[in-house]
Amino acid sequence: MDQPLHGAGPGNHASHGVRHGWPCGSGGAVIRGDRSHHGRSGLGGSSGPSPPVLRPATVNYTPLLTALRDRGRQTAALLKNRRMVLCLGNRVSLGAFLAGSLAQDAVVGAATTASEGLELVERLSPDLLVVSDALEQGNGIDLLLTLKARRPQLATVLLVSREQRWHRLQEAVAAGCESLVAESRFGQGCGLAAVQAVCCGGVYIDQTLRTVVQGIPQNQRPLEPLTPRELEVLAQVARGCSNVEIAGSLYLSVDTVKTHLQNVLRKLPARDRAHAAVLGVCWGLIGWPDP
Repeated sequence: MDQPLHGAGPGNHASHGVRHGWPCGSGGAVIRGDRSHHGRSGLGGSSGPSPPVLRPATVNYTPLLTALRDRGRQTAALLKNRRMVLCLGNRVSLGAFLAGSLAQDAVVGAATTASEGLELVERLSPDLLVVSDALEQGNGIDLLLTLKARRPQLATVLLVSREQRWHRLQEAVAAGCESLVAESRFGQGCGLAAVQAVCCGGVYIDQTLRTVVQGIPQNQRPLEPLTPRELEVLAQVARGCSNVEIAGSLYLSVDTVKTHLQNVLRKLPARDRAHAAVLGVCWGLIGWPDP
């Protein structure tokens, strides 16, 4: 197993917070991994050469700074009493998130490999997992599938960077992944929007990935048609609205909203409201929620 970046060991310069020339995180998070294992798939298997990474278009972030800071403060407030684990294959992105995020206090653990990410989630029991498909060792989608099977209530944000992995997004969505974000757009506000959405119980699918997930799971459809009112309630759920907010928006009692939700879960069928929202947007029952 890879050694943590902090602590004694050959090549580990703990006094400077750097190992192998890569910055270490702060705030009590443990960052693990070794870039020599980059390109393996699964939680421990080998898949050969790594596919090319999607290249983002050039973006001038200056006009986005005010909006990004505002959304960052909103996200930090949402994460105040939550526990988040990060599992990202890019150490620079991981270090930047830990150093610059207003929500860094919510991060209870961080890793760069699937095996360490699995161990952190099992040990720390977070509310939210942010994971990239490409990891230094292992496969982020396999990690997500494993954890969703064990912990269906764990909210997940998946960062997608590799074209040939797109077909596997269907597996992630079918397993209940609430948010998909193109990694190249994570820093443009999409990442914060995704975290906000899933923290509120909603879903977020990056516009660049929507055509990939439409119509899935392909072998399932609702057991019964949803009524117009049930679809309205489901659309509000997908936006991350609470029962009280839905009741106020649709001029219903909270008990009536709960009844509609129970009917929606039974008809789809869905494990919970987040799963219902994912199915609703992927099947085209409701529109894509705005960020």
